[in-house]
Amino acid sequence: MDASAHGGLVRHLLIGSSVLVALALVERADADERPVAMPFKAPPVAAKLDDWGGLYIGGHFGAAWGRSAWSAAGGMPLSGSFDLAHGYNAFKGTGSYFAGLQAGYNTMLPNHILLGVEADISFPNTIDGSQTFSSFSAGTASFAEQVQFFGSVRGRLGYAPGNWLIYATGGFAFAYDQFTRTQLSGTPAGGTATPGTVESRFMVPRAGWTAGAGVEVALSPHWNARLEYLYTQFNTRSVAFPAGAQTFASDLSLQSIRLGLNYKLGRDGSIDSLSDFLGKGPTALELDRFAFHGQTTYVHQYAFPFRSPYRGSNSLIPNQGRETWDVTFYAGARLWDGAELWVNPEIDQGFGLSGTLGAAGFPSGEAYKVGDSAPYARIPRLFLRQTIDLGGEKQKVESGINQFAGSQTADRLVITLGKFGVTDVFDTNKYAHDPRSDFMNWSLVDTGTFDYAADAWGYTYGAAVEWYSGRWTLRGGLFDLSIVPNSTELDPRFSQFQWIGEIERRHELWGQPGKVAVTGFLSRGRMGRFADAVLLSNLTGQPADIAAVRRYQSRTGISLNAEQQLSPDVGMFARAGWALGDIEPYEFTDIDHTLAAGVTVTGKNWGRADDTFGLAGVVNSISGQHKTFLNAGGLGILVGDGKLTNPGSEQILEMYYSLPVQSWRLTFDYQLIANPAYNRDRGPVSIIGTRVRTQF
Repeated sequence: MDASAHGGLVRHLLIGSSVLVALALVERADADERPVAMPFKAPPVAAKLDDWGGLYIGGHFGAAWGRSAWSAAGGMPLSGSFDLAHGYNAFKGTGSYFAGLQAGYNTMLPNHILLGVEADISFPNTIDGSQTFSSFSAGTASFAEQVQFFGSVRGRLGYAPGNWLIYATGGFAFAYDQFTRTQLSGTPAGGTATPGTVESRFMVPRAGWTAGAGVEVALSPHWNARLEYLYTQFNTRSVAFPAGAQTFASDLSLQSIRLGLNYKLGRDGSIDSLSDFLGKGPTALELDRFAFHGQTTYVHQYAFPFRSPYRGSNSLIPNQGRETWDVTFYAGARLWDGAELWVNPEIDQGFGLSGTLGAAGFPSGEAYKVGDSAPYARIPRLFLRQTIDLGGEKQKVESGINQFAGSQTADRLVITLGKFGVTDVFDTNKYAHDPRSDFMNWSLVDTGTFDYAADAWGYTYGAAVEWYSGRWTLRGGLFDLSIVPNSTELDPRFSQFQWIGEIERRHELWGQPGKVAVTGFLSRGRMGRFADAVLLSNLTGQPADIAAVRRYQSRTGISLNAEQQLSPDVGMFARAGWALGDIEPYEFTDIDHTLAAGVTVTGKNWGRADDTFGLAGVVNSISGQHKTFLNAGGLGILVGDGKLTNPGSEQILEMYYSLPVQSWRLTFDYQLIANPAYNRDRGPVSIIGTRVRTQF
């Protein structure tokens, strides 16, 4: 097979594995030499012989490559083969990598022999391949295969001389694949396919076997790290394509290398530890130079029936429910004084309501502009953060997601470089900023007019600098725009970009902390003017097409963001924003003006201190040229009902109630959207939602 297709992925995975193992070894060596009374963090406790026994769960990230050999019956017999491997494309975020979960049980024998059983499941980003073929009877067509997810149930036999475990593993393997036949030219004998006909078979099961080996090292009483190789052979599977008058049979072999972390349920790993784990959740892995956190969030929303005399391709659909689910791993390494490197592999699944369309203030910040019914892996963040102390009061920093525990001075310089979310740094707000824990509407968790650089998942490459001095913070950043507006691919040449500046002032009112920030952006890229699109529409008689009039130009915007604690149990926020309304928004959503405000209250006043209630409202609007464009049949990022003869501002009310359930948080959410997509002819619509989340 072509080693260049996957060599980069394997190489990077091996480098990452080496770094992890090296960090673990350095931790252990430092623990031996460090004075007992002066640790920065408690050093890892050496595992005892029986510490390998018991229940465990974990996650993994890896790279895979494979090969499929196929044959086709129907007409002239055909056969071929292709590789299933792709190198990592940093600007598309694609490649033959995967992320997944595992769980198992180990038993230790007195002679250091380990016997275990484990089940795992993996969700790939892009493990697929295709081949084009031609024959007199079939014409010209292509056959493609994509692995949607795969897993195994395996036994393990190992030897554990103390803190290390070496093992062999093997057992049953399964996969679910997608098979696709595309007619490129001609018409097959006995079939109905014409050029352009695509036939797909989804979630086709496969069975097979897998075998491999691995090594694990104990990092703490609960956590251990592993490096594992697996070879998997699947049985031959046949699928029929009636329009193409062909039946394809293919086998599949996969090889994978993966890096994993396991968490043992209790020091003894016993069944009794399971209830304690469910009640309290896992503890994060926090070493001097390495940390690991995680989270998972499930959201389900339902839009009630509402008045809808007509709809367009970007309209909100009445009487529809949709769900999203994600799992995120946060792995960090402390490189040198003040420097942290973080990578966040993530598993995503599901769709927003109406395919994340139909309202400029979309009701779920957990729904991306792309979705899939099968879970898939992404790497949304990979960044380096350098903190340089400049003096002032020493401040304690608690450990958390993408943050090591430590200290910093009040005056400091913070530099962030790599792939991350612009709103990780800019437009932050204590009370409305995280759709996984507070409000969910897009135009409440971020300023609706803040058209920040991002791919379709909300992340981009760039650099940000933050200068903290007393009560003031000055921020600036330069970021890469998508290759075309609202795209899944970032501009690989960085020729389309965005400058962002922000100034923040922290204060106290009546003894309570608060802050005010002003944020501005300047985007430079190929964007269209609404007036040009409408003029072209009048000339051609076709719906307004903004893509047809795009040229290199600028778009600007400015926003105000305030938060104020009223008491330890009550806080409020407000946002206002304006963006240039005669040019299309590039990345975020279709909002030219916005005004939002809200309040959150803890449940201490009614005897439930860990509960939170939130109530907020937002009014979004667009320019006159923007309205004319939508009335001419134009489509925006999220909106477009085919016409807009009766425009109005989009008005949204959201309230939520969040409460703890053991180690999880359960949230009930309600949103009322009047004039969705600025259309008085449709709505209002009520949307209810449920969110379940846990993190460590």
